[in-house]
Amino acid sequence: MNTAFRLELRRSRALLFWLAVISAAYAGFIVLFFPTILENAAEFEKLLEAYPKELMAAFGMAGGSLSDKGVFLNTYVFSFLWPLIAAIGAIFLGTRVAGDADRGFLDLPLSTRLPRLGYLASTIVAQAFGLTLVAAAMIAAVFVGDLVIAPDFDWGRVALAGIHAALFAGAIAGVTTALAILFLDRGRAAGLAAGILIMMYLVNIIAELSTDLKDLATISAFHYFNVTELIDGGPYPVGGSLLYLAFAVAGWGLALALFRRRDLAA
Repeated sequence: MNTAFRLELRRSRALLFWLAVISAAYAGFIVLFFPTILENAAEFEKLLEAYPKELMAAFGMAGGSLSDKGVFLNTYVFSFLWPLIAAIGAIFLGTRVAGDADRGFLDLPLSTRLPRLGYLASTIVAQAFGLTLVAAAMIAAVFVGDLVIAPDFDWGRVALAGIHAALFAGAIAGVTTALAILFLDRGRAAGLAAGILIMMYLVNIIAELSTDLKDLATISAFHYFNVTELIDGGPYPVGGSLLYLAFAVAGWGLALALFRRRDLAA
């Protein structure tokens, strides 16, 4: 399993490297922009007053102003950057086995003494490890930006937000892996996973825009991905994190169960 794990990391290193670089560069740059927000808080508030409150809530800007650290980081880093990075990383990594089957590569590792479940388990561990590294790079960039501009972000709370972000990515990866094993077709699995995410994103926005449809938000993964209160001193979103963890574990567990008896020649 260690050999398969190292192989998976080697094959994913370019993707993980660039996702980490993009996440760190963007998050670091945005944090450096925070003093400008503070200096021009009144002007930004007047500008934002032109937008409906429902629209602001739909994009994670409710509950305060951009000069609030939680609103700022949640809006520009966690709600804007991370879902895209998490989706790209989780879908590419989660469909790796299906891609191997498409190319006829899957027969090679499984022809060795490595058991089926050991091979898939190694890819799952690599998924969790790689996505956590990317999330850590993003959080580290926030810390470095904090040292440069000294806005005194609470490092502990930002780190907790990073854990929540990593679990969000894990949920996507778990479900995507199950779809990849079910279809053994990378295109179908990736397309369905991306479609589900887009639909949930739209459902969350629609629910925020319409009070009559507000309850619809509970079926969207994005509804539970808001770290504004956490960063500003509120409680950790335990319910959301446990939900993400449950989907990650269930997805990966289902993938292992399906892979054990899957006819790879079908």
